[in-house]
Amino acid sequence: MFPLRSLILCVCVLLAGCGERAWNDPYPGDPRVANTLYTSFRDPPKHLDPARSYAANEWIFISQIYEPPLQYHYLKRPHQLMPALSASMPTVRPLSASGYEVWGDVKPAQTVYEIRIPKGVRYQPHPAFADNGSVDDLLDPARLLAQPDRELIAEDLVYQIKRLAHPALASPIYGLMSEYITGLGAYRDTLEAAWAKQGRAGWLDLRQFPLAGAEVVDRYTLRIHIDGSYPQFIYWLATPFFAPIPWEADRFYARPGMAERNLSLDTHPIGSGPYLLLESDPNRRITLARNPNWHGETYPVAGPPDLLADAGKALPFIDRAVYTLEKESIPYWGKFLQGWYDHSGISSDSFDSAVAIGASGDVQVTEAMQAKGIKLQTETESSIFYLGFNWLDPVVGGDAESARLLRRALAIAVDYEEFIAIFRNGRGIAAQGPLAPGIAGYREGEAGINPMTHEWVDGHPQRRALAEARELLAQAGYADGVDPLTGKPLLLYLDAAASSGPDSKAMLDWWRKQIAKLGLRLVVRDTDYNRFQDKMRKGQAQLFQWGWNADYPDPENFLFLFYGPNGKAAHGGENAANYANPEFDALFERMKDLPNGDDRQAVIDRMVGILREDVPWLFGFHPVEFRLNHAWLYNVKPNLIARNTLKYQRVDAEARAAATGAWNRPVLWPLSGLLIGLLVLVAPGWWALRQRERRVGVEEA
Repeated sequence: MFPLRSLILCVCVLLAGCGERAWNDPYPGDPRVANTLYTSFRDPPKHLDPARSYAANEWIFISQIYEPPLQYHYLKRPHQLMPALSASMPTVRPLSASGYEVWGDVKPAQTVYEIRIPKGVRYQPHPAFADNGSVDDLLDPARLLAQPDRELIAEDLVYQIKRLAHPALASPIYGLMSEYITGLGAYRDTLEAAWAKQGRAGWLDLRQFPLAGAEVVDRYTLRIHIDGSYPQFIYWLATPFFAPIPWEADRFYARPGMAERNLSLDTHPIGSGPYLLLESDPNRRITLARNPNWHGETYPVAGPPDLLADAGKALPFIDRAVYTLEKESIPYWGKFLQGWYDHSGISSDSFDSAVAIGASGDVQVTEAMQAKGIKLQTETESSIFYLGFNWLDPVVGGDAESARLLRRALAIAVDYEEFIAIFRNGRGIAAQGPLAPGIAGYREGEAGINPMTHEWVDGHPQRRALAEARELLAQAGYADGVDPLTGKPLLLYLDAAASSGPDSKAMLDWWRKQIAKLGLRLVVRDTDYNRFQDKMRKGQAQLFQWGWNADYPDPENFLFLFYGPNGKAAHGGENAANYANPEFDALFERMKDLPNGDDRQAVIDRMVGILREDVPWLFGFHPVEFRLNHAWLYNVKPNLIARNTLKYQRVDAEARAAATGAWNRPVLWPLSGLLIGLLVLVAPGWWALRQRERRVGVEEA
């Protein structure tokens, strides 16, 4: 029989269980009032090397760790560039072939950007700067923070520009930058030869190979030489691609055994920004910590009044940021409501419980959210989600008329308005072209509709009838969706990065039904995001789902996604559709050098018209972000162009501790009542047993 004393002990333990710490606290090792931001990530990052990274799930981290010369003002709209690592805005000098400055409408032979960095900026502690730094020094957080550092100098920015051409790195912007940075194309050939000579292994010391387009003037000054004119280059100086990298980093990670242990800048970066990577387990949790060597900055003094409470105060406010892997939306949402995450998006299955839409169309949080002090922020993103056609595919790609008609038929049939209503609760705008709202060249209203897919009816765009799509399909040679070569429905293949949550299966079924409206069959090939990226780099997809967040607020940043020399398969660029059209390319080269105005708008209109006719993409939709923040999180302003935003945010850890304590008190009375009831039932029997044992003992005596 279960001992009564053990039962009593269980009851006592349970009744004493209402301690200060909640039983479901996912951070038991952290102080309850830790100055830490708690958030999550869904897709593990593949590249944390700023020369290689070009994905949103990677820039979440590297934008806090690395610091390029420029950044965007956190609060001002339209977006405004300002110094970050640089001491001031770069000086820009357009020069003639003989080296004299030119003005007005004179086209320069080259443009020189001079950047000066302040003295005394230092890198984070890292064993790469030690003579005998070890792997243990890298992987142990306490030992990492005790490592040496060194001052950041102009040569480090030049070194990173050289790395864009390193053949082993396959930088996604090498193709684009080789057209502009003087000598970068030939520099790639130089490095390729040197790399091959040493067996394509080990450390290639780029300091030994000068690059004409990146010049060290003195210890704190460098010049970047651009062939001709490229006004958008100033925006690139605000991306991690141009953040400095010390040569010691490449030397350290080239040591024997490092690659086998997956140790590199892709997994353990070395930056000079406000945060450093303290702990990394991409399949569970990633932790950033305040960089003790950061040179510092203050919170903006200009912006919306409700975001200026901390104006002029030293940054960063938060000591640590803990990112936990959450692949499923429902568990994530539950933890947010319990206070274990400081902010959250809203999945479609949680929308009705979080958001209330008034009779006039105004949007606010529900009463349940208001009771918790949760606040809502909304903003149309400078982004687009789309379905792309691989131009290299013999069925859907290329400029053959049959393929073009097939793409046009699909562009009408796939109802993105329905997609937005079903899967995004109306949080999006059906795209009529590649440019996002708020980007120069974007047209609103009737002037902005895509005539290939929509008509203007009663003041709104209306998708063309499915009958028109079926007629286009018949003209393409696939009447009723039948492939004449097989006599069966034409089979199409869609590649997508694996998704999770209750919407994922329904979303894929929706895609199959959209294609089936034309009598076609769709096979979905779902995979993890890293494998999906590899497939895209090799040009192996037929149809693919993807998206694009603006790097900078200029139409060039969207239109270069269709520029032929920027093709992903052939050139490693960001033209994932591998689209090529000579007229479009010629217009692109003209457009990028024009200032915003009527002339540039006319060129953009023609370029967008070509894309609508060729249909390398189904343009999809522009998302509207809905973000929920707990009351203890301050200084939050959505910004997908500027991602180095962690340093501005602040948490009230005491308020969070009080809320999580109140929201997560264990409900013990049912279990305690059950155990007390068992005690009442067991006690008489236990007492009778004890009395009998005593009688037996007396008789034996």
